[in-house]
Amino acid sequence: MIRVLLADDQLLVRAGFRSLLDAQPDITVVAEADDGLAAVRLAREQVPDVVLMDIRMPEQDGLAATRLISGDPALAGVKVVVLTTFELDEYVFEALRAGAAGFLVKDTEPAELVRAVRAVHGGDGLLSPGVTRRLIAEFAARSKEPEPSAPLERLTDREREVVALVGLGLSNDEIAGRLVVSPLTAKTHVSRAMVKLGARDRAQLVVLAYESGLVRPGWLG
Repeated sequence: MIRVLLADDQLLVRAGFRSLLDAQPDITVVAEADDGLAAVRLAREQVPDVVLMDIRMPEQDGLAATRLISGDPALAGVKVVVLTTFELDEYVFEALRAGAAGFLVKDTEPAELVRAVRAVHGGDGLLSPGVTRRLIAEFAARSKEPEPSAPLERLTDREREVVALVGLGLSNDEIAGRLVVSPLTAKTHVSRAMVKLGARDRAQLVVLAYESGLVRPGWLG
């Protein structure tokens, strides 16, 4: 079973998510939080697989709560998915930098929400190519000039190339097609790059690709 923690200050939103997720044979909601402090406390108590985290909450916002959960070694296996009302919420990029595995807009189709929970639990990124291009281009354009990143020196040339393609929003299948390799080989390169760079997930690879200068917003096209 995929164990989910819901963190949102709106009762109706939590009720809707719980009803949808609990109806799935492989997903169960183990706890609900109505503010960031409760989200962190319940994450430590329940150690869920996935946290659906709203950004704007009282007491402590979802960004701070995400940073605390992602930075806790005891919660290393917990994946935080940020919930936002708008696709280009000003806090989403910061949430990804804080360790979130991805983000969802609140008006996501029910089937897509279920798929997203399963995808994140399975270790896949929750940033579709289209969303990655819009989101990262918007916020990377506002960030300071990237500085050379020492950790990138640990990567092979092919791994650097793969990380750059991840930063452009390509899926493993698309990377395989671009590099003329098998999807399994592409996935292996992505996994090795994550290990070498200490990235929790694919979303962090996207952020690192921009912050290190491997990819620039103008390259998105």
